[in-house]
Amino acid sequence: MDIYDELGVTKIVNGAATLTMFGGSLMAPEVLAAMAEAAQHFVEIDELQRKVGERIAEWTRNEAAYVSCGAAAGLALSTAACIAGKDPDKCGCLPYTEGMKNEILIHKRGRVGYAFAIQQAGGKLVEVGSEDGATPEELAAAITEKTAAIFYFYNPNTYDGQVPLEQGIEIAHRAGIPVVVDAAAQIPPVDNLWKFTHMGADLALFSGGKGLRGPQSSGLILGRRDLIDACAFNSCPRAYIGRPMKVGKEELVGLMTALRLYLDLDHDLLMRTYEEQVQTVIDAFSDHPHLSVRRSFPSEAGQPMPRAEITLDEEALGITRDALLAELRAGTPSIALAAAGTTGVFVNPQTLAPGQEKTIISRIRDIVSNRS
Repeated sequence: MDIYDELGVTKIVNGAATLTMFGGSLMAPEVLAAMAEAAQHFVEIDELQRKVGERIAEWTRNEAAYVSCGAAAGLALSTAACIAGKDPDKCGCLPYTEGMKNEILIHKRGRVGYAFAIQQAGGKLVEVGSEDGATPEELAAAITEKTAAIFYFYNPNTYDGQVPLEQGIEIAHRAGIPVVVDAAAQIPPVDNLWKFTHMGADLALFSGGKGLRGPQSSGLILGRRDLIDACAFNSCPRAYIGRPMKVGKEELVGLMTALRLYLDLDHDLLMRTYEEQVQTVIDAFSDHPHLSVRRSFPSEAGQPMPRAEITLDEEALGITRDALLAELRAGTPSIALAAAGTTGVFVNPQTLAPGQEKTIISRIRDIVSNRS
């Protein structure tokens, strides 16, 4: 019996994604050991944050780095850095930003719900273009004396139609304003850790608890030293907008350790493992008369990873896709999959331990055979 059994909390076979609602990802034993070691001593958090940041910056080929308590906190701190910098008077006013340069430009096509974190720090969102996209001319015309930054919510699935990042950076820098890229779920590929900043983005934000497999309550801000310093200045332990966004010594050391492990991975081998798991699902259902299955690529976040997509002939099976998902969640073991279209499900190998794809196959077979 473990702690979840003791509490009566259902453990889940996660074939959906590195979703926050399911706890992100699973940490490696080395990460857990490093966090336990970090918990044994008192240290000065600013010193630890600085030295962890220096090491991460070196590893990721960036000028500076800061560990936040998640990527959404990174959005809020980046906004504070772009609006208030390290001016104590301005920092002390956030989120009230009247009289400051406080407008944050975002593409309407790329807007996501996490934009609330920009507003949380006092940023005034200004949408550029339409749901179909925006032109460079529209982006340039949206810049005013109130513009503090341009933020990109980077997802290859919605990137088409937006002003290309390289061009957006050129437009922004010509006007003397920074560009921040929210790439929270864009690991893999590993080179995204330096790709955006090497293109000229001033900051790039990542989740620590998704592809990096660090603590779920961690995030990573990479980029320009002065803006990283401003993120730190606006954050804990100082009593500014980031004071509630506390990162503990355990999370700092844990994310650093997880990042090192991720950089040292054989990424080609990892992708081959994912492909094998997807192929196992495809082979299992390829001859089923009422299920069609295919390899889907890329993932829901636009990551270069495969998934298996299973589509149901609901009428022939006598069960809807939603009922299938519900039965999977209610069964033993409880299985979480993502919906695909109107009648399908995705099996995502990123969050599956080796062999768990076979558990999913067995449960789906049992459910649909009982209805046929």
